[in-house]
Amino acid sequence: MSKSFFSVSGAVGAIFALTAAATSMPVFAQDATTTLIVAGPRTPESLDQEYPPTEAGHEARRNIYERLLAYAPKTGEDGIVYEDFSKIVGALAESWVVSDDKTSITFHLRKDAVSTVGNVLTADDVMWSFERGWHLKANFRWYMTQVLKIESFEQAFAKIDEHTVKVTIPNPSPLIDRIWVNNDLGILDAAEVKKHVTDEDPWASIWLANHSASFGPYGVTKYTPGQEVVYEANDKYYRGEPRLKKVIFREMPTSANRVAALQAGSVDVAEYLLPRELSLVEKMPSAKVWKVFGNYIHRVEMNNEIEPFSNEKVRQALNYLVPRDGILKAIYFDTARMTKSPISEIYPGFTEEYFQYSTDLEKAKALLVEAGYPQGFKTELGYRTGDQIEEEIAVILKSALAKAGIDVTLSKLPASTLVERYSNGKIPMYFFRDMAIVPDAAYVANLWLNSASLINYPRFKNEEVDKLIDSSLTSIDEQKRLEGMRRVQQITVESAPWIFLMNPGYQLATRSNVKGYSWYTPNANSWFDFYKD
Repeated sequence: MSKSFFSVSGAVGAIFALTAAATSMPVFAQDATTTLIVAGPRTPESLDQEYPPTEAGHEARRNIYERLLAYAPKTGEDGIVYEDFSKIVGALAESWVVSDDKTSITFHLRKDAVSTVGNVLTADDVMWSFERGWHLKANFRWYMTQVLKIESFEQAFAKIDEHTVKVTIPNPSPLIDRIWVNNDLGILDAAEVKKHVTDEDPWASIWLANHSASFGPYGVTKYTPGQEVVYEANDKYYRGEPRLKKVIFREMPTSANRVAALQAGSVDVAEYLLPRELSLVEKMPSAKVWKVFGNYIHRVEMNNEIEPFSNEKVRQALNYLVPRDGILKAIYFDTARMTKSPISEIYPGFTEEYFQYSTDLEKAKALLVEAGYPQGFKTELGYRTGDQIEEEIAVILKSALAKAGIDVTLSKLPASTLVERYSNGKIPMYFFRDMAIVPDAAYVANLWLNSASLINYPRFKNEEVDKLIDSSLTSIDEQKRLEGMRRVQQITVESAPWIFLMNPGYQLATRSNVKGYSWYTPNANSWFDFYKD
């Protein structure tokens, strides 16, 4: 799914500011080789997987929740472990069976999966997790209704026995197995969570905002929003006891402070450093920078429903005005790549064949004349307070667009204000950074391009694109799906619903003795994979 999402029903969306008491996790003898100290820009807004996804939230979910299925690991030429999208393996489901027509999947659960508080996994945990997600009408419900097209909980989800659960969907789906790898679909320790249910909070949303209860490698023993999160290892984790017994995440909003802490040795890991700082860290003998290109997108979206951006030629013109090579060098220090399609470049079905935009002032001016704006126009571009990269790109874009007579007012806004304005269609242009975490072209297209999508903030609408997406979500003819997604990419690039910018990649700076970095589609670090020399 995406970072900036929809309103969460019930108590989930209003409780992220509460703090947590320690849980009954095992106590380990701590030493420098089994404790990892991490500095990041922000703590997760909530520990509940039904809270709208964010970068910080995804990392917490990766470490405290366990899912039914996973992708097999594979080691890249760079030595980094990646997910093999072609091979699904069991996680909490030891095995699974997909019907020939891809309308049902039956999960046979592990009998050796134990939660962080010592409860053994059963079908009741899975069914209660499903039921909670369905009734809260947030992340889980979105996947089930929008991707798998489920309409009735009772008809879709069934407990077969103590270790078997079956999911039945109304139409075939090529994602019927892959969807369960998703970072937002973890399984709760229902027995533990139910202890915290109340009449006013029947799904323990208040408690889960600040506590963890799952079958993953770690549990949270301290959660202080805006300051610190402490993860303690699950010594009965079914994949083996984690090598790192404790992970301490500390919020350091300023990138320069994270660099200084890494250099001083007071932290082991520094997340989300600025590109120019990464180039300095790479020169430190005591540090290492891990780099992947991954699946991020960073673009400027335009509201396609309002003038002048309802005119396709105007949107195309702006794409011809962007000095992408200059942005790559001056802002990203060549750590990014241009995005040339709405589909993530590492996902099956991606093509850059239809991308035709280069920096061409005369072409842009001609398109503006055709669109009826020979003298240009005035508009507004919003970006997030505290985001130095967006601010620097915004200044470059203001200058570049001015060459064609486009007068851009730059608006620096708190992230919450910016999201509110663009989700309500109240700002003409704005920066948007996100990633689609299911490696499937139709899923990505459905997320950002389907006119019925809740996060199609540019309000792009094309009937052919909608039909191709809807068809691909229920077709099991893979060649037909790929052909349909090629056509979607062609239409989208030509229609230019946004200004195509960059895939900024994901980079992680660590002390040189920190090993085991791995990359997952949510761009979330999995501390189970890490260890220290």
